[in-house]
Amino acid sequence: MPAELPRNPPLSAAGTPVRAQRADARHNRARLLRAAREAYALDGADVPSSAIARRAGVGTATLYRHFPTRGSLITAAFSEQLSHCVAALDEALQDDDPWRGLRHVLTEVCTMQAQDRGFSAAFLSRFPDAPDVRRERARAEASLAGLVQRAKDAGQLRKDFDPSDVTLLLLANDGVVRRSPAASLAASRRLLAYFLQSCLPTDGTPLPRPAPLRLDDLYKNRCAIMP
Repeated sequence: MPAELPRNPPLSAAGTPVRAQRADARHNRARLLRAAREAYALDGADVPSSAIARRAGVGTATLYRHFPTRGSLITAAFSEQLSHCVAALDEALQDDDPWRGLRHVLTEVCTMQAQDRGFSAAFLSRFPDAPDVRRERARAEASLAGLVQRAKDAGQLRKDFDPSDVTLLLLANDGVVRRSPAASLAASRRLLAYFLQSCLPTDGTPLPRPAPLRLDDLYKNRCAIMP
């Protein structure tokens, strides 16, 4: 008769059951992400790592084990919102009406900026410069340029509109949200409405030359190691 298998789970070097250790690690990670999102929403993405650890009820060593850099924590904390942005862009590209698609993308991103200060700070100021993020950023920039060109070709967008104007909008919207937190959503919607009206085809005075801005310029040298 074969020997009976042990009923107890294996122990770690510290004597803690491995399965319990893994569950505890998952629990700590979830607490850290929840604390980070709450802190970023209140104070932006410059909140000290030690403050996030205290809010989560764990030590800074635990935070570092899960998220060695500020960028890795921000990426994980806002992965859902970032996925939403990517989905909005994909929807816009599939829309038969390029102007409606462009409006949809800009509305989604500006609304997200207005509703969550942490996401705005992460998206515009301290978004991690990881290889997969760089690829997504490059894809987003190319997709926006394609969407803009489609709207121009359809006669729905003024001829002197430049893709860099989207970056200008995001910068302006970020400033509006930070300066008027009590009315951030209303102010953001008002700004976007003015922007979209100015984008319509016109035979009036041409705009000044486009500013030499790319989405990449918003993130350069912004990824910092956690203090």
